[in-house]
Parts: sequence; C-alpha cells; structure tokens
Amino acid sequence: MARKIPEKWQSSVKAIKAVQVAFDMDEKIQLSIRKQALDAGLSPSDQIRDILGLPINKRPKRPRLTVSLAPSDYQILAEKYQLHADDQLEIKKKLMDDLIAHITSGPNA
Repeated sequence: MARKIPEKWQSSVKAIKAVQVAFDMDEKIQLSIRKQALDAGLSPSDQIRDILGLPINKRPKRPRLTVSLAPSDYQILAEKYQLHADDQLEIKKKLMDDLIAHITSGPNA
C-alpha cells in the first residue's frame, strides 16, 4: 500500500525523482563549459542543460562563493587574524575582507 506524502513535502517530489548525472570528459571541454557558464551568468549545471536543450530553472540564485573549512583551517585563520578559532563569524568577516582586498588591489582591478 502506497503512503500519502505529507503536504509540506509535495513540492520536493520532483527533486526526489531527479538523478544527478556526472560526466567524465576531457579537462579542456569541462573548462570550456565552465567558462561559457560564467560568461552567461549560469551555473555549470544550467549551462549543460542549455547545451542539451533542456529547460533551465529561472529561480533567482544568491550570488555567493563557497569554501569548505576544516577545524584545522579555522585554527590557522584564527592565528592569522589573531582571533579565537571559535569566533567563526569574525573569521568569516576577515576572510571576506581579504578576498575583496585581493580583487580590488590585484592586477585586474
């Protein structure tokens, strides 16, 4: 007997049925697709969908960059910024300042 999906999860049914497909291809081709996506303001996934003629979800995306930081990374950064490793919010602020400074004072500024 099939169970009824709770109302609050109904919008997730399509995502649950989706299957992620990974492509192992030449590095030059991957780089080219990533560059095309960047130039078009798309994610690499959306660029692939566009190339394949599939619809692209037009939902607005927050423009953000991510990096994974291990506890040991926080320790290194805490020492760099003379903070406590637990003060992750302040470390994040310092990281953002460093990234902005890197771009605004670099050769391409």
